[in-house]
Amino acid sequence: MFGKMKQFAMKKVLQSQMKNVPEDQQQMIMEMLEKDPALFEKIAKEMQEELKNNGNNQMAAAAKVLPKYQQQIMAIMSPEMKEKLMKMHMGAQGQFNADGSFRQ
Repeated sequence: MFGKMKQFAMKKVLQSQMKNVPEDQQQMIMEMLEKDPALFEKIAKEMQEELKNNGNNQMAAAAKVLPKYQQQIMAIMSPEMKEKLMKMHMGAQGQFNADGSFRQ
């Protein structure tokens, strides 16, 4: 019972943190969270520890913690999720010039 309550609470907190994230990406993250909540709880704890050490710099904490878990995250992604991820990366690469300016 408490496991489901904890998972529901974690889902609500995550949704509030992702309000500016596109809907399809939110759905992808939520699906992965449901597949392996223990992994994401472990990542969250490490991120919190890094935030304390880095003065609340979320980008620095994510850059340090997430690469450690990249293979595990990729392992729980469905083939459809991996395809969406590739399309997102390819789309982002196609919108900008090498100097960082926006391609018309």
